[in-house]
Amino acid sequence: IAAQLERTLDDELRLFYPLSVDTVYGGYFSDINHRWELDGRQDKMIVTQARHIWSLANAAMFKRDYRRFIPLAAHGYRFLRDRMWDREFGGFFNLVDRRGDPVTEQGASNKTAYGNAFAIYGLATYYKASGDTGALDLALETYRWLESHSYDSLNRGYFQFLSREGRPFPEGFHGVPPKDQNSMIHLMEAYTALYDVWPDSILKERLASLLHIVRDTITNDRGYMNLFFRRDWTPVSRRDAGGQGSRADYELDHISFGHDVETAYLMMEASQGLGIRDDTTTLRIAKKKVDFALQHGWDTEHGGIFDGGDTRSTGEHVGILRDTKEWWAQAEALNTFLMMSMLYPRDGRNYYEKFTLQWDYCKNYVIDGDHGGWYWGGLDKAPGNRNAPKATIWKADYHTSRSMISCIRRLRTMFHGRVHFDPVNPRATPG
Repeated sequence: IAAQLERTLDDELRLFYPLSVDTVYGGYFSDINHRWELDGRQDKMIVTQARHIWSLANAAMFKRDYRRFIPLAAHGYRFLRDRMWDREFGGFFNLVDRRGDPVTEQGASNKTAYGNAFAIYGLATYYKASGDTGALDLALETYRWLESHSYDSLNRGYFQFLSREGRPFPEGFHGVPPKDQNSMIHLMEAYTALYDVWPDSILKERLASLLHIVRDTITNDRGYMNLFFRRDWTPVSRRDAGGQGSRADYELDHISFGHDVETAYLMMEASQGLGIRDDTTTLRIAKKKVDFALQHGWDTEHGGIFDGGDTRSTGEHVGILRDTKEWWAQAEALNTFLMMSMLYPRDGRNYYEKFTLQWDYCKNYVIDGDHGGWYWGGLDKAPGNRNAPKATIWKADYHTSRSMISCIRRLRTMFHGRVHFDPVNPRATPG
């Protein structure tokens, strides 16, 4: 399996780079069709641009042959520094056009905590891979901007939406509540990466606070995460709002099995990064999240996890509201199932078996055997994904490359008999 994963990883990186590198205006192209041809507007979002930087830097630290990606990551760093950073008010613009000029779409805020978090994540990891202190300086400037403008000193956590000037929207923006799980888990992820290269005491406090928010506030007693919240961390639900089942209702309140399995891994990574010894609480809740997703969101017929469950379900049965299976959730499940198999090798859920079944599902339904790369989602539920784009401003190689690299490291260490292997972060293993 490790060899299969590495071939798939090699193939994906070969397809993305250098095709996605914009040598004229800087940064990375966003829009690539199913045949791996540039095709679209090529607007550039801070999330995608930073994810490319992270993916390239992370790959460069995986094996020697991938060190060739360092200059491509530096290329992306320069675009963030020179074109996406707001020199007047600070922070990163959420969206720019191909040239790097800000784009303000109707209903979109100028800046987000989520986008700036990914900038920190990409820049800190690029610094770790390259030693480029300019990238670390920019990551720290972004961190301080978020702390000054987005941090909620009264209720903890961070406001997602901000004006260009850095003014937060504490009541939400265009009908979307002010706080959400997706922003918090990726701020936790970003701060974990930043603390790894810059172990500051205040940053440590903020990272610990994010871990507690994600673990103890956002994750409910049943084991899944509520998605959106008021400023005081009151969850937003369709039941409270009298929702009638519209798409907007779904987006605000459903069970995202993919985010739950992803967050199980990110919580363990944050706990480890903080140096918490014997963190049985985080481990217990991470397991609870994965077990809930397997019990209610796992497709027992084909494999794979479904995109959305019904929060209004009661009792033992959780209704499935969206039975499609997007690529990112399948990749995250692959990574987390293998991690859990090492943490709980004798558990009755047989996480290693789930990992192998998940890899079979990805090969059969999500990985494009003709053109290469990962479809938008599983063909078993959405055959039209054969012709869906291979890249957009929301789809790059961040989830997939991280999952494959993590799994390759774990598998090769598991079966080489190392005694002091770390199941959460294989990079920490000596040698």
